[in-house]
Amino acid sequence: MNIKDQNKQLEPTKSELEILQVLWELGPSTVRNVNDELLKQKDVNYTTTLKLMQIMADKGILKRDESQMKHIYRVAEAEEKTKEHLLDKFVDAMYKGSASKLVMQLLGNKKTSAQELAEIKDLLKKLDQ
Repeated sequence: MNIKDQNKQLEPTKSELEILQVLWELGPSTVRNVNDELLKQKDVNYTTTLKLMQIMADKGILKRDESQMKHIYRVAEAEEKTKEHLLDKFVDAMYKGSASKLVMQLLGNKKTSAQELAEIKDLLKKLDQ
């Protein structure tokens, strides 16, 4: 598999990201479990969830355990690796690769709580050491 194919695997659609979020929270699950969780957020059809998860398995985003009657799906790559890749792509596309511009905009949006700012300051102190 070439690098271009690997990058495509790490670029889930919005609907696929919703499924990944559920699997990151629940761990390996059946389609029914994932669909039940998605139903708490929006109206979604079981067959749509099934088809999406089958496509995700074909793309290599999910792995399917077919050893039991009910297939169990799990995320193929670590959550952090997927998020890191997607964030890098976002920062490259929207901020020309400048993480500081992203952080400045995030902190300047007035939605950052005092506790979050304190945590950020602590992180910056740790990075300085």
